[in-house]
Amino acid sequence: MGKREGLEVSLAVAEAVKLARADVIAAYPITPQTHIVEKLSEMVAEGELDAESITVESEHSALSACLGSAAAGARTFTATSGQGLELMHEVVYIASSMRLPIVMAEANRALSAPLSVWGDHSDVMAVRDTGWVQIFCESGQDAFDLTLWAFRAAEDKRVLFPVMVNLDGFHLTHVVEPIIIEDQAAVDAYLPPNDFPVPLDPRKPVNMGTFAPPHIYSEIKKSQEVAFQGTRPVLRELLDDFAKHFGRKYNFVETYKADDAETLILTMGSYSQTASVAVDELRAKGRKVGQVRIRLWRPFPFDELRAAVRNAKRLVILDRAIASGTSSPVATEVRSALYNEEKRSKIASIVAGLGGRDILPEQFVEIIERGEKIADEGQKEPFEMYGVRG
Repeated sequence: MGKREGLEVSLAVAEAVKLARADVIAAYPITPQTHIVEKLSEMVAEGELDAESITVESEHSALSACLGSAAAGARTFTATSGQGLELMHEVVYIASSMRLPIVMAEANRALSAPLSVWGDHSDVMAVRDTGWVQIFCESGQDAFDLTLWAFRAAEDKRVLFPVMVNLDGFHLTHVVEPIIIEDQAAVDAYLPPNDFPVPLDPRKPVNMGTFAPPHIYSEIKKSQEVAFQGTRPVLRELLDDFAKHFGRKYNFVETYKADDAETLILTMGSYSQTASVAVDELRAKGRKVGQVRIRLWRPFPFDELRAAVRNAKRLVILDRAIASGTSSPVATEVRSALYNEEKRSKIASIVAGLGGRDILPEQFVEIIERGEKIADEGQKEPFEMYGVRG
């Protein structure tokens, strides 16, 4: 039986990695991710975790080291944030293309310039199409649970893709929350030892990820994409299995007071909890407002999203990143998902919370009300920036 503790969320992620019995941790410190790998390094040094903690020169080197350890069959973990994820960018593609079950904690952070260490979703949106399973946390409990789940998902032979666990920088990483930390026996019963089916073996040398000329490259990428798209039912099954073991249920898409809602606010990440307070306030005034939250970002949950928003007249989409010169990332994805639906919600795309700027419950009320007006009148620009001065 797990024990509830008041714990910084970053340290809860480290506890999950320890309970998962990770074999290799290769990471480079960067705010606001540093506390995760700092704690893991301490655990290894003090003998709490029997693992290799690899000191590297950069994030590019960190993920490169993870390629080797995962390919050799070791349970492998890394963590990064913001500019660190950008420095990894080249290797991020290699990890997914080689079907290596690496788990990464991604402390979401704004990208330069200007320099910001605070959280938004700019970094993860820059790697959204790299072939990693990507899932978002709303709370410290989510971060602990989904880190455990990520190892189970990545290593399942029906998946064998790396998994990125997204938790908002500072708004999650550095807050202290009551979190149920499961005991080792429960985690061992849930998470079997890693059994990578094609580990590197010096007695049987092979090449992996080598040169592919044009006449086979397309076929290889098609095969990878078919496999990635095919992970959805397995990922859903594995979330259900997590609930059976620990009693906490997660879904690809989750809703709040959405059954009879005429307007839905769509969110991702830690701000979802604040948005739900605004929904409560508007409900108390008799307004038919609800919420839909995307938890699984890749592979995108088309069917679950369509079902969640089917009856809403309006959909107000909050993005915490900009895609320069076009619509914002989440709004673009959602519009695409709903394009062929006979009955489509009117959509408003609003960008807010960039660079870690807070959005208070009363501001979410304003966002919802402004979004309703935009949806009814038709959006003139690709997106609207909320709360920008000047």
